Amino acid sequence: MKIQTLIKELLKELGEDPEREGLKETPERVEKSLKYLTKGYKEDPKEILGKTFEVKGYDEMIVVKEIDFFSLCEHHLLPFFGKVHIGYIPKDKVVGISKIARLVEVFSRRLQIQERMTTEIAQTLMEHINPLGVGVVCEAVHLCMMMRGVEKQNSVIQTSAMLGVFRKRAETRQEFLTLIGRNKPLK
Repeated sequence: MKIQTLIKELLKELGEDPEREGLKETPERVEKSLKYLTKGYKEDPKEILGKTFEVKGYDEMIVVKEIDFFSLCEHHLLPFFGKVHIGYIPKDKVVGISKIARLVEVFSRRLQIQERMTTEIAQTLMEHINPLGVGVVCEAVHLCMMMRGVEKQNSVIQTSAMLGVFRKRAETRQEFLTLIGRNKPLK
């Protein structure tokens, strides 16, 4: 109920009447929406990656690409959204591929900046499945850049995190970038 009270006050501060027909249920809707959009705070990445599968003799790259995500920019509370591409080379265990998409969901459903989200995904995979390496590339459009400030409609922000052999070996990094459709290395 406290969020609803704050939203009513916000509407008043913006010069609106929270009791007018179109806004009467807005505080309740905004509360539900914000709780859903930030549900990642209540989810534990360790639990999501808890179940792994032992693999013997498989040390080739596993890539899950084009994972859609939506997040809220922590600076303006406006959406940013796009795709995440993740690759890893297992040492002795793998995780179900749906778990990788769920991991993206956990970190994107928090107030975020794209750079941190990219790194959190990579570091969490490194810590919990102990692969030889992890690569994460995130591509997104930010409504805070499109709707306000510089108002650049066609900007796409790319971030990457390369750990283990993805960082140490240029050919591993290049294989990953080629598999996700990025033929030129990201700088």
